[in-house]
Amino acid sequence: MFLHLGADTAIPLRNVIAIFDLKISGSAATEQYIKKVKSMNKVIDISDNSAKSFIITDQTVYLSAISSQTLKKRAGHIPVGDEEYGG
Repeated sequence: MFLHLGADTAIPLRNVIAIFDLKISGSAATEQYIKKVKSMNKVIDISDNSAKSFIITDQTVYLSAISSQTLKKRAGHIPVGDEEYGG
């Protein structure tokens, strides 16, 4: 199964580790993480400089113009927070 990230980009769903909202997760730690992976040339920006979400895979981080909620719906059920533990 594949996850369509926008801009004619689809990745194998099995490679997805996490999907995050850039606006909500605008913490210093998130900014530092994105900056670090960019310096390692592991970021692919498919958002045309209007990123709403970022997708962490086993090899790369993608910046997408599609919201994290839409991506999660496309991926099917991905447990969020306590939901994973039945809470």
